[in-house]
Amino acid sequence: MITISLCMIVRDEEAVLGRCLDSVAPHVEEIIVVDTGSTDRTKEIAGRYGAKVCDFAWIDDFAAARNFAFSKAGMDYILWLDADDYLTPEDGRRLADLKRTLDPAYNAVSMPYILSTDESGRPSFMLRRHRLVKRSCRFRWIGAVHEYLEVRGPVFHSDVCVTHDKKKPRTDRNLRIYRARQAGGEEFSPRDLYYFANELRDHGLYEEACEYYERFLDTGGGWVEDNIQACLKLAECRRQLGDERREFGALCRSFLYDRPRGECCYRIGEYFLNRGKADQAAFWFQMAVSLPVPEDAMGMRNRAMTTWMPHLQLAVCYSRLGKHERGFLHNEKAASYVPNHPSVLHNRKFYARVLGIEASAIDPSIANGRSGPSS
Repeated sequence: MITISLCMIVRDEEAVLGRCLDSVAPHVEEIIVVDTGSTDRTKEIAGRYGAKVCDFAWIDDFAAARNFAFSKAGMDYILWLDADDYLTPEDGRRLADLKRTLDPAYNAVSMPYILSTDESGRPSFMLRRHRLVKRSCRFRWIGAVHEYLEVRGPVFHSDVCVTHDKKKPRTDRNLRIYRARQAGGEEFSPRDLYYFANELRDHGLYEEACEYYERFLDTGGGWVEDNIQACLKLAECRRQLGDERREFGALCRSFLYDRPRGECCYRIGEYFLNRGKADQAAFWFQMAVSLPVPEDAMGMRNRAMTTWMPHLQLAVCYSRLGKHERGFLHNEKAASYVPNHPSVLHNRKFYARVLGIEASAIDPSIANGRSGPSS
């Protein structure tokens, strides 16, 4: 059985640190908590779990702090988490199983990172990250902001999920760090250009975000998954700015980097549906639910855009095309994911009336709706 050091960097995390450590402490042999300047009870809470608490003067560099935490680890493998991450009981059991069965030939283990869930508790927005790494490989963190762990060699893609549940409000900390680096004349790497653009977008600075997404894509040096996400986010910024032509161009640009992604197809479907072109929209929504997604894909995934959302939109498209039976079936497919979604319930009532089905035979709790399907 392998041994694990949990390494964390924290600051003022008294609201969530206990939840994180409760979920993972039974499955690790050592806990390293690096504090970057807490003024609350964070260090006291960490101490209750037997953590080795170390202070690190904050220098606006996440990689430096994480590398310091890794330097304190002493077990076979290092697991890293943030304070607002946790393991569900089921994922705790999976981690325990992984410890017993992991072949030490693997240098790293990737785990799905669940960023949000739907009303049924299913993951809706997720990606994979390298979470567990062999200490002897001495892998390093790179990047002052939105840092990444540079991993080489064989990787095992596990089913142990890490769930993220952020409690703190969003701040402008990362944007301020990028602004300071920008003012200092630093030449940004392609990755920095991408994440700087993300920060600008998140703060509603859409014109500037477009500039940096374009600069990132024009380098030709981005990771393929970041290229595709940049196209999606660039399209979103163009839409916010009312630039429809360039919005569509950004979505199509995503096809230059790899096979089509369901999320891109969904957005193109929306583009056509919003312009009253139901037949074209239906084609793209059908593509969104048809494209396979490898379970070990490392890029960001919006599962809602490849499952219930396109089915719900197909219910609208086929209603407008007069193909009510097909629309009804797609609404029921959406219901298999989000059975209590207001649009699903409204559409059931609409289709019950149009197709002559007793509404109570579909769902006895249907509320009164409008005159056509809703997305």
